[in-house]
This record gives sequence, structure tokens and C-alpha cells, in this order.
Amino acid sequence: MKRLLCAFFLLSLSVFSSAKDLPDFTELVEKQGPAVVNVSTTQTISFEDLFPQIPNLPEDDPLRDFLRRYRSPHADIPREFESKAQGSGFIVSSDGYILTNAHVVDAADEVTVRLTDKREFKAKVIGADLRSDVALIKIEATGLPKVAIGNPAQVKVGEWVAAIGSPFGFENSVTAGIVSAKGRSLPQENYVPFIQTDAAINPGNSGGPLFNLKGEVIGINSQIYSRTGGYMGLAFAIPIDVAMNIADQLRAHGKVSRGWLGVIIQEVTKDLAESFGLKTPEGALIAGVEKDGPAEKGGLEPSDVVLKFDGKPVGGATELPLLVAATKPGKQVVVEVWRKGAPKDLTLTVGEAPAEQAAPHPGKADTPSGRLGLRLGELPAEGKKELQISHGVVVEDANGLAARAGIRRGDVIMSINNKDVKNVAQFNQMLAGFKAGQNIALLVRRGERALFVSIRLK
Repeated sequence: MKRLLCAFFLLSLSVFSSAKDLPDFTELVEKQGPAVVNVSTTQTISFEDLFPQIPNLPEDDPLRDFLRRYRSPHADIPREFESKAQGSGFIVSSDGYILTNAHVVDAADEVTVRLTDKREFKAKVIGADLRSDVALIKIEATGLPKVAIGNPAQVKVGEWVAAIGSPFGFENSVTAGIVSAKGRSLPQENYVPFIQTDAAINPGNSGGPLFNLKGEVIGINSQIYSRTGGYMGLAFAIPIDVAMNIADQLRAHGKVSRGWLGVIIQEVTKDLAESFGLKTPEGALIAGVEKDGPAEKGGLEPSDVVLKFDGKPVGGATELPLLVAATKPGKQVVVEVWRKGAPKDLTLTVGEAPAEQAAPHPGKADTPSGRLGLRLGELPAEGKKELQISHGVVVEDANGLAARAGIRRGDVIMSINNKDVKNVAQFNQMLAGFKAGQNIALLVRRGERALFVSIRLK
């Protein structure tokens, strides 16, 4: 009996000791919580945006009858309605500047900020950068509590973190976890080395802060990986140094300036490395070079493997866009490439990435595809063979109208209003024939799926 009691005492002592070693977030929440805000938005959406004209819809399709009835001037259906959404944000200066996600405030007609003391303010969007998903908004107030800014470079995988936000509208909810990984690259996201965490992040947490144990913000909670739409243990935050750099540019210029090379890249696999004579699969393989772009002018060629950019090693294809985007346009840099079995240094001048609202077909913002926010490329024969299609153009970048409609980099556009698209020039010619205010339906191939995407032209 004595042995049993002794064992129980030691076990209890061990549990108590372990509990004492767990982090206590109460002081962090008390000090930093008041600087976290709820961001709610209102957007007016017309039924035309939800149910655009769909070309060649069969006469017996029930959807055709529905569309015919709702478009009737006698239909008892409101022509437009208000859509409301919620997210989070945090105050970065006592005079009312607030950081949040671009997708929280994008296209909103009205943005309202609610503080923890229940005061509400109408906010002005200073700028939103869709490529990084960072937005800067401003409320007219002074003497506000603000967060402390940390250094993501000092963050270690495995350390404790806490998130504060408004998941599903539950304001100032606190969740905790650890840093699962750093420098994560996500599909279609080329400009952000995400911090991965297992702190519970749900819809409504977007734009809220991720804190370290010192009470410093190390990231903006931006997105989750989920098969259900809810938290599954995989959340991603934009490093705060990246976000603050973007916020400074938005505050000063209303836009973000990024470096640009004008190349199409792919990962170097083990087999490709062997065929190129590389000892290890590293670097970024140049698959294509845009005509008259900075890369072509600097001597970069298809089949070059970029090993270093401006003195920084390029471990894989996902690292090159981050390094280039962070470089000031106009700067001369040395690029080390692997060409024909030997290293070679090239000197080139970094260009400026096309603006989001006019992402062009190679280098020209006044093309019809630039009007949509698309940069397009020809679909190579091997791509057609792999997808088992005979025509189409590939999306190299999507912003503006196209991005809002759901078009992504890597999509293949096969037709406009049921007319086949054979090349980029034809796409631009067809698109030029449509007027502002018209709806167009693009048939998009995404992997093994095909879907129609509707866009109202501006």
C-alpha cells in the first residue's frame, strides 16, 4: 500500500511539474488583445454577377427556365443584395493604421472596424496587395493600443504561438499551438514564405495576428489547408516583416513594387539533375524566357539552372520568386547558373513586376488579356498531350478581375463563350471584341477538371 501511495505521489508531482512548464498566455492576451480588432465588410452584389448569361445552355435545362424567370422585369426577385463578411485585424500604429488580409477587404463597399471596447469606426482601405494577401486600412482615431512587432527570422520550429481573432464571428477568441514549419511555399502563392502553425485557425481569423510568447506579432493569419472548410491542423501566416514592408509601400505609394525577371521556372528533379550533370537536385530550372524581358536581356536561357541570385543560394524553384520579388526594380544583380555542365555568372538588371490591376501578356499592360489581369502563354505540345486537349492558352499569372473570378496560375483557358482559343494572339483578338459591362464565359481546364468561369468586363 505504501509503495502504491508513493508511486501515486510521484506521478502527481510529475504531472504538476509538467503543467507548470506549459506556457501561460494570460499576460499576452491582456496586453496585446486590445490591439486586435474585428473587421466586417459589406458588398453589394447583383444577381447578374451570380447568374451571368451562360452560352449554349440547352433549352430543356431547368437552369435556363430559372434564368429566364429571374431576368424578367416582372420577376419578384431583388436585383441586388448586400453580402456581409467578417475577418480580423490588428493595430500597428496608435493613430489608426490596421493590418489585415487583402481578401478580407477586397471589393468591399464598406469596411467597419470594431475594437474590444465596443467602439466602431468606418475604415478607409489605404491599399490591398492581392499577391501577398496583405491590406492596410485606416480609422480616424488616436491613442489606440498597438501591437509589438517581432522578428520572424528568430522564430524556431516547435516554439509556442498564439492567435487572436474572430473565428465564425466569435470576437477575440484565443487559440494556441506551435510553429510547425517555416518558409512554406503554397500552390499559386509565389511571394510569401509562410509560417505554418497548428494553432486553430478558422474562417474569421483571417487578418488576425500570430504572437510569439514575448507577445510580439510574428505573422498575419492568412489561410488554412482543409478538406472540410474548417480547421484541420494546418494554418499559414504571412511573416510580419514581409507584411510590414508591403504596408509601408501601400502607405507611401498606394501600391507594391516587386522585382521581376520574366521567366517560367520548374523544379529540378533527381532525374533532371543527373541529365544536367548536377550532383544534387537544386536550383530553379528556366523552362521559358519572355521576349525582351529582364532575363532575356541579361542572357538567361531556357535549360539554365539558377543556383544563386544576388549572392543568395537558390535551393529550389519556389525560392527564386521570393528572392526576385524582394529585390528593388532597377537593381543590377549577379546570377549564377548551371549551363552545359559548368557554372556561369550573368549580370542582369531586375525589372518591375506588372501591376495587379493590369497584369499583362508579356510586358504590355494595354493588351486585352491585361484588361482581365491575365498574363498568358502558349500551351506547349507536351502540355496538350498530357491534358489530352487540342487547343488552349496557359495562365502564367492571374490578378485583378481574373483572380477575383477564381482563375489561377497554371489554368488552361480553352474557349471564350464556346469559341475555341488556339493561341494568345487569337485570345486577345476575341477579347477585344467585347465591351465594358458584358459578361464572358471562359472554359477553363484545371488538372483533370473543366469548369466555366464568368467575368463581367470593366
